[in-house]
Amino acid sequence: MYDQYYGFSGRPFQLTPDPDFYFESASHKKAMSYLGYGLNQGEGFIVITGEVGAGKSTLVAHLMERIDPEALTVAHVVTSALDGEELIHVVAQSFGIAVDGKDKAGALGAIEQFLQDEAREGRRCLLIVDECQNLEFTALEELRMLSNFQLGSHPLLQSLLLGQPEFRRTLAHHPNLDQLRQRIIASHHLEALDEEELEDYVHHRLTHVGWENQPTLGEGLLPALFESSDGIPRRVNQIMNRVLLLGAIEERDEIGARMLDAVLEEMDEDHLRATPKQSAPKEISETGSTLDLAEAQMVDADEPEPFVADVEVAVPAEPVAADAEAEIESVPASEVAAIMAQRDARTAELEAAIGELQAAGAEPVFHMPQPQVGEDMDDALGRIEARLEEQERSFRHVLTMLIEWLEDDRSREAA
Repeated sequence: MYDQYYGFSGRPFQLTPDPDFYFESASHKKAMSYLGYGLNQGEGFIVITGEVGAGKSTLVAHLMERIDPEALTVAHVVTSALDGEELIHVVAQSFGIAVDGKDKAGALGAIEQFLQDEAREGRRCLLIVDECQNLEFTALEELRMLSNFQLGSHPLLQSLLLGQPEFRRTLAHHPNLDQLRQRIIASHHLEALDEEELEDYVHHRLTHVGWENQPTLGEGLLPALFESSDGIPRRVNQIMNRVLLLGAIEERDEIGARMLDAVLEEMDEDHLRATPKQSAPKEISETGSTLDLAEAQMVDADEPEPFVADVEVAVPAEPVAADAEAEIESVPASEVAAIMAQRDARTAELEAAIGELQAAGAEPVFHMPQPQVGEDMDDALGRIEARLEEQERSFRHVLTMLIEWLEDDRSREAA
């Protein structure tokens, strides 16, 4: 919606990695240098790590655009928690090798034959494994064993391993990964954007879709965005998507820090409602033993704190009944304008009621608790204005949910 309202050629802050929006920060530039060096070596392992949303997938997508498919055959594996045998079959399938019905030994034989055939055709093979922090130790060992395949003295397979910071720690400290560590020829950890880079990043993505200072970016917006996102690109995209959507709904020509605060407040409320409630503490048993509450509620210090961008289920900031949610999802796109018109009409009605009260001291035209004898007229007006603000916020949030659902539905249909 907001891309049409502001005249953009596309959505500048989509969450799906897109190499067309690749932004080369200092850390990304260094990572590309390591990748180039590693690929020129043609052997061993290249390791790239970074926080969730730091831009690892976008970096790889940018790399793929620069690779000659006639010279390099690439397989991409996005892992779940795989053991060694499962990984072997997934690697084979990623290279397009038929291994259905084969055991581990048969799958390994098929992979080796495929790699030899590619080498005889003059093509090298690269295996990209994403989310490596989820791999079991046996799977990492199998990756190391795959790197042993050779044709004469020529290595047949090179691997690029991508993972979150815990994978970096695993590689550095696991006592049984010495042989894998010795085969790492290049490694880099993607850092977050600094404040200056974040400003360039936002302008880069907006300019890419034809932004011409409409909307304008208000003073204080980008410093506040840096503070709230920690410079993580995906978090920046998540927040800016919501800010621009709010700007389009409210027909703003400028987006500023106050709008950002409103969006962050809604995202925090969504996150709180999506967080499961903790069960009540256990009572003391007859033997006198209790559940250690500090231990039960302890969170691994190495784990990043959850962020609303990782929450897939959108939860409204204001309570909405289940049947109302079903009605929202069933509304077609053609009725969005009608909803906005209805909201404007009701808002105008309330504003007119306030004006009448201010002008003539008349009673409100809608049901409100009547002022008690002796109450000041300003108190009554204050309650009416609070009611107006609450209703406006509710309409805005429900409409935001509806538009996001409709746009996500169109994205799924396009895919």
